[in-house]
Parts: sequence; C-alpha cells; structure tokens
Amino acid sequence: MNFTGKRVLITGGSRGIGKATAQAFAEAGARVAINFNSNKVAATDAINSLTGEGHFAVRANISHPEAVERMVEAVAGEMGGIDILVNNAGVFIPHPIAEVSYQAWQEAWQQTLDTNLTGAANVTYCVAQQMIEQGGGRIVFVSSRGAFRGEPTHPAYGASKAGMNALAQSLAQALAPHNIFIGTLAPGFVETDMTTEHLQGESGDAIRSQIPNGKVAQPKEMAHCILFLASEQAAYTTGCVLDANGGSYLR
Repeated sequence: MNFTGKRVLITGGSRGIGKATAQAFAEAGARVAINFNSNKVAATDAINSLTGEGHFAVRANISHPEAVERMVEAVAGEMGGIDILVNNAGVFIPHPIAEVSYQAWQEAWQQTLDTNLTGAANVTYCVAQQMIEQGGGRIVFVSSRGAFRGEPTHPAYGASKAGMNALAQSLAQALAPHNIFIGTLAPGFVETDMTTEHLQGESGDAIRSQIPNGKVAQPKEMAHCILFLASEQAAYTTGCVLDANGGSYLR
C-alpha cells in the first residue's frame, strides 16, 4: 500500500504496536507524528527508527482534554493537517474484584477509562474537526479481543475496549458523510512491553495454548492490519471490527 504524502498521527506510538505501525507507515511513504506520554527516550528511538524525513514526536497525556487539544493543534500545524489517526494509546491495569480495595478499584477504572475510552474519544473529536475542514480522512481504533471475551482480572480494560468499539461504529455512521472512514482492529495477545510478564512461564504457555498455531502475534503483524484499515481501499469497511487474534477467539 502506498501512503506517500499522507500525514499520520499515532497515539502511544513509541513502543509495541504503535511503533511498528509508525515504521510501516513511514516505509509506505507517510510522514508520521508519534504521541507519547512519559518515555521520551523510547519516543526518540522510535522516531530515529523511521524511514524518510519529517517525522517527529509530541508529548501529551491523552487523559487530559486540554493536552489533547494542544497536541492535535501542534501536529496539524506542523504537518499542515492530519490525514490518518491511529488511536493506539492504552493502559492495562490489573484490578481483580476479589483482591483489590474499593479505592484501588475506583482508581483503576478512572485511569483506564480516561485513557482508553475518553482519551481516544477526545483525540478523535479534535482530529475529526481537522479532517472535516480538509475534506476527509481515515481513523483507526486499536481495540482488543477482550472487548468480546472478557478480561476477568482487568475488567475496566475489557469495558473500555467494548466502549471503543461502540464509539467507532457510532462515529463511522456520523462521519461517513464527511468522507471520514473508520476501522477498528481487535488484536489478541501481541508480544509487546504491556504483555511481556503475561507471556512468561506457565501463564505464557496457557496463552499460547489458546492459539491454534501456538504463536503469539508480533507488533508488525498488527501494523499490516492497521495500514489496510487506513487505506483508501478499505473505505467500504467503515464501522467494521477486524479480529486479529490467530483464531484464539472467534465470534
């Protein structure tokens, strides 16, 4: 796929799926802005790994509405607009209901929803205004199979991703008249910093046993899916949720 000249913003783009997606877009000719929250070293490394020129990193905690607005304005100003948004940033905070305090439970829910759902909604709102003005664009949400099969020790994560799916489908209908098309990717386990501890030892063996070929996905495999959803060829799939879990959960 050719994305020459396209301007891409990826939230949570310094590691894992976000970094692999940034690399894939850059290799396809796009100019990429990577959003990061706290790890400037990782963001710098990610930018330095990209093919081509004009890429940059922008710091913002997307759980803060004002920071989102400033970030989008800065990125659109630097690149002259935004053609593609990838909502990838997310947190995965354990809070098993039978084991945590009420305070810890509330904090996990607040942090998770503020970033994974409300944060993504706010980034989408601000970017959509740019896209409406310029006559169109593509938005991809990175969800999870946990939205469908449940997350017993991370229920806020599962709920946030289920909410993200509904958000994406609602906006697909609302924004299609503006030539803005939306796709959602629902990965299974992917080998990233977020999942490393879960893939070790017995828990890792249990996870791999759920996958018919016994292989956990690599971030670049998810990046390929994201590029498809962001492509012009995928416009008629707007509103769809693409399962990419190696057959570990079918619905």
